[in-house]
Amino acid sequence: MKLWGGRFTKETNQLVHNFNASLSFDQKFFEEDIAGSIAHVTMLAKQEIITKEDKTAIIDGLNSICDDIKSGALVIDEEHEDIHSFVEAHLTERIGEAGKRLHTGRSRNDQVALDMKLYTRKEIKEMENLLKGLLESLLRIMKENTETIMPGFTHLQKAQPITLAHHMGAYFEMFQRDRSRLHDIYERMNYCPLGSGALAGTTYPLDREYAASLLDFYGPTLNSMDSVSDRDYLIEFCSAMSIIMMHLSRFCEEIIIWNTNEYQFIEIDDSYSTGSSIMPQKKNPDIAELIRGKTGRVYGSLTSLLTTMKGLSLAYNKDMQEDKEFAFDAIDTTKGCIALFHGMLDTLTLRKDKMRASAEGGFTNATDAADYLVNHGVAFRDAHGIVGKLVLYCIEKNISLGEMSLEEYKAISPVFEEDIYDAICMETCVSKRNTIGAPGQEAMAKVIKIYEEYLRK
Repeated sequence: MKLWGGRFTKETNQLVHNFNASLSFDQKFFEEDIAGSIAHVTMLAKQEIITKEDKTAIIDGLNSICDDIKSGALVIDEEHEDIHSFVEAHLTERIGEAGKRLHTGRSRNDQVALDMKLYTRKEIKEMENLLKGLLESLLRIMKENTETIMPGFTHLQKAQPITLAHHMGAYFEMFQRDRSRLHDIYERMNYCPLGSGALAGTTYPLDREYAASLLDFYGPTLNSMDSVSDRDYLIEFCSAMSIIMMHLSRFCEEIIIWNTNEYQFIEIDDSYSTGSSIMPQKKNPDIAELIRGKTGRVYGSLTSLLTTMKGLSLAYNKDMQEDKEFAFDAIDTTKGCIALFHGMLDTLTLRKDKMRASAEGGFTNATDAADYLVNHGVAFRDAHGIVGKLVLYCIEKNISLGEMSLEEYKAISPVFEEDIYDAICMETCVSKRNTIGAPGQEAMAKVIKIYEEYLRK
């Protein structure tokens, strides 16, 4: 069944039909299509555009179709052009003449705009919940590791000592922003296009506010041309997913590095690793690598959708059908990656001894040695030069700052006293950093409390 055809004298060429059809992918939102149709006919009956009897018959028929698709009793075939024609054809077949009144006061343009909004809205909420679960795991790791010392890095070089809690907190901030972006998109997009018609509304006395309320929208959209041609919310969603994937990819990169024989900060669980077909000793971080790789796939969906929309005049154009496969793929990919990453994170073995040893062996306390001199009256620029000499001396001797004798310290600067060892102790280096946002335990306790409150809301 086609929703058009009276003006045509020939059947569509089969290749044209196949090229034009969208059923293979838009069947994904059959539930949203049926929910939108139920709201539409409920509004039509309220406005006395159709009878209550027709409304009841249509809704019963739509619900039976939905149930049968879910149970497998009704298989979505490729005979129809799209999910809308599939549902309407089966509805008319089941309830007769009343089924032909379903489309009164509606166009496929506003119908598909509604379906895509309903589907996207649902997926945004599901993705928000997936991120919340990930944030809860990050917070658990933070609470358990406020004293787990590790090196912090800049330029992939050891820089200053931090804690694992502090490092995980950086990713908490990233994924928290991701949730905030999803929330913003939801708030902006949650207006109902139903009733916009093809582009210019309809002459039927529709109650668009009522239809919008039935579907939990904040209200109807205010311009029918924009309503049927708006894909901003999908572009925003793909952009937000691209940023989520970028954050996951950065985290995966660190997990891959931390998992190497050279670092050994962590061990990835066997259930999230694979082996080599030729090298029996190998345990590869394939899940982390695949998430990192699939980031480009989501970027591609965003770029493709932007490219599709960039040259389209108002209002609806068939090009817009291309939005679905891009968006569907990005959504499935991102949700899958969040879930897999969460599982991998929850099963990591943390090698706290290796983290601490790495922090102690990389001159991460050099800045604290300079601060020690400043606190004893030395100008910072001079202190910087003195500690640079200390580091060079340690490299030549293959020792750490903590392994230098006091005599060796004094040979470079007489300002040093016995208390230098406490000043450059890893615990001191971390605990003294207590401005909000720093890794000290007092600061971290405040931040953890803020995060706990955020997740409770």
